[in-house]
Amino acid sequence: MRIGIAGAGNMARVMGARWSQAGHDVLVGGRDAGRAAALADQIGARAGTLREAAQHGRDAVLLAVPYSAAISVVSELANTVRGRTLIDCTNPLAQGFVLETWGGPSAAERLAAAAPGASVVKAFNLCHESVWRLTPPVFGGRPLAVPLCGDDALALETVRLLVRDLGCVPVNGGGLGRAGLLEATAALLIGLWAGEGADAQAIAPPLEYAGVDLA
Repeated sequence: MRIGIAGAGNMARVMGARWSQAGHDVLVGGRDAGRAAALADQIGARAGTLREAAQHGRDAVLLAVPYSAAISVVSELANTVRGRTLIDCTNPLAQGFVLETWGGPSAAERLAAAAPGASVVKAFNLCHESVWRLTPPVFGGRPLAVPLCGDDALALETVRLLVRDLGCVPVNGGGLGRAGLLEATAALLIGLWAGEGADAQAIAPPLEYAGVDLA
């Protein structure tokens, strides 16, 4: 696949490296040309501007910038990402592990509004970038599951393939209207991990004890 990554931070570094290793054609773009070039050289990708990353990402564009910059970046690239799969891994967190978007549209929905015509998929927002460095992320023999929220079937299938390339299992999280639930889950989990030092994984029982009818 041709994948563009808008951003040159930690998520761009690790996701770009993993997808390059999987054989994808990756171009990293950033506002700082030197930083983007250095990162691309480290991970075996190409470098360019944010717009060049969006142009390159014929199959998918990963938005890997802080949420504080995300709407501005996507608005600038709106025409370029039209008709493309735009992967949103941002978390709109404010101080105290609460959502900046609380009471309104989710971050993913706001990005979709800023880039009409792009197929936004919410994914990869529940884990610290260090988790994506694991090859693969398997815990106690169980591969990491990655929930996805989006409305476009082809875009979702593209992201499922990219999830599998990381050694993970894609999970259907519903339409883009449910992306806010993923963002709220991230806020809760990060608050438990960072704020309480709690093992957040322990808050959910195994599936067989979840009290749902699996028949």
